[in-house]
Amino acid sequence: MNLARIAWASLLSRRAASLLTLFSIAISVALLISVERLKQGAEEGFTGAISQTDLIVGGRTGPLNLLLYTVFNLGTASTQVGIETFDKYKAHPAVDWVIPISLGDGHRGFRVVATDASFKEHYRFKKDRQIELKDGVWSAGIWDVVLGGDVARSLGYKLGDKVVLAHGVTSGEGILNHDDKPFTVVGIMEPTGTALDQSLYITLEGMEGIHVDWKDGAMPQPGQEIAAASLKMEDLRPHNITAFFLRTKTRIETLRLQREINTDTAEPLLAIIPGVALGELWRSLGHVESALRGISWLVLITGLCTLIVALLTSLGARRREMAILRAVGAGPAHIMALLGLEAVGLVGLGALLGYVLQAAGFWALGLYLKAEYGVVLSDAIFSVGQVKLFAGALILGLVAGLIPAISAFRMSVRDGLRPPA
Repeated sequence: MNLARIAWASLLSRRAASLLTLFSIAISVALLISVERLKQGAEEGFTGAISQTDLIVGGRTGPLNLLLYTVFNLGTASTQVGIETFDKYKAHPAVDWVIPISLGDGHRGFRVVATDASFKEHYRFKKDRQIELKDGVWSAGIWDVVLGGDVARSLGYKLGDKVVLAHGVTSGEGILNHDDKPFTVVGIMEPTGTALDQSLYITLEGMEGIHVDWKDGAMPQPGQEIAAASLKMEDLRPHNITAFFLRTKTRIETLRLQREINTDTAEPLLAIIPGVALGELWRSLGHVESALRGISWLVLITGLCTLIVALLTSLGARRREMAILRAVGAGPAHIMALLGLEAVGLVGLGALLGYVLQAAGFWALGLYLKAEYGVVLSDAIFSVGQVKLFAGALILGLVAGLIPAISAFRMSVRDGLRPPA
């Protein structure tokens, strides 16, 4: 007796109910694995925002605050780092390179980052990816600006366009604008899928230049402005910066240098190791991941309950079928195995279909996000986490299939004990 063929024929005879159950399980598995892939993609994008930087150094503040405003453009800096302190650590014998950044201005909701050529040369993200320009060149003049990919796409800027920066970080149009000192777009960055895409990059001299005639944070009075054309690069040495990224010549020096910076008595500083701070921040967001995964498991359990209800409901209507099977020699164990095969078959096919659905959905979503926003989703179709979830769904389905199988076994035994009519 070929139970597999009988189970398949039985499922086909109840085609509509079988398809609905199959689809329910497929959606549940697709949702469960999608949450896992989204979590992986978010974690990779999160931890890949900065790499190959050993220390981030800024004014004394909280470690997460320093990480957020230097790497993710979130929050604001309340303290500055003196340029003499920056120069001291730039010349430190243990330091390989440094990248200065200065924040404080914005443009139509996007943050402006002032830095120098070392940013393009040394900044790395997603392990070892370097900043690339889609068009133009990197900022070199006082009034040059390079746009992140999202900035250029959202605002429709192209090379040669004029950009007026606003004083302070605003969520929209600025109130205090540097109208008298517009910047010219000289470069547009390739999309990176990180916070780099959401920023405008100018030189440190450019940041100094737009504030050169401001007094105590107030814009100059009419007639007291200093003309942009009269400013020269060599006259605009910045006095302060917001923070700087640092890489040591040997990783062994990192902890020792971090301690030296954090105990510097000349200026209160905070040095953090990006990987450690990113790990702490990601762990603090772990409850969101747990909530999403819990919801997905509940959806899967709901789908399996649908399977159990469908098979139990059909048992009463299948007495005649079972009687025929008993008449041709099938024992209670055969009936139990038949119901088990049907359940496992539905769960297996549903899980496989769910896997294909989520893979196809992520492939299409990845094409769209890459084309429209430059965001690259992880292409890891198979991972240890996904395989574990897939196996877990199959095991749950197997356990769920035992319930109607045991009911069928008992029913079959009772029918076998009844005297023939």
